[in-house]
Amino acid sequence: MIRVLFVCLGNICRSPMAEAVFRKKVKEAGLQNKIQVDSAGTGNWHTGKRPHEGTVMILEKNKVDHSGITARQVEESDLQAFDYIVAMDAENIGVLRSLAGHERTGDMSRLLDYLPDSDVADVPDPYYTGNFTEVYALVEDSCTHLLAYIKEQHQL
Repeated sequence: MIRVLFVCLGNICRSPMAEAVFRKKVKEAGLQNKIQVDSAGTGNWHTGKRPHEGTVMILEKNKVDHSGITARQVEESDLQAFDYIVAMDAENIGVLRSLAGHERTGDMSRLLDYLPDSDVADVPDPYYTGNFTEVYALVEDSCTHLLAYIKEQHQL
């Protein structure tokens, strides 16, 4: 089983959006028995809460199932348990690297690293910008390329 973890700050906007979108893409590709998807936040402020209403609205508008997603904080054990740890921005990567220390971790990257010719490196946080539409477009495109990358790497 290939395990993918999306990480943002509070795990209520960007990373649950990416989890839901990627889960849909995995299912559409018939790979749900080969790829497991989850999300977490570097902070614990929203632990146990459902995704932000803006995230829920944009997912529902695009017919993306978000059932069962609740916020949780990333744990040190996640860094060994997941093959791909995909952060939304450089700050998240920094926190994850600090948490990892010198321990072996899965492949750690930013989501937009998978988006060719992107003018931005970090997925903006719609909790602060309010622009869930922009974030959804970035997540949708990046997840398509991430899945293609994983399929190529694992010959799926």
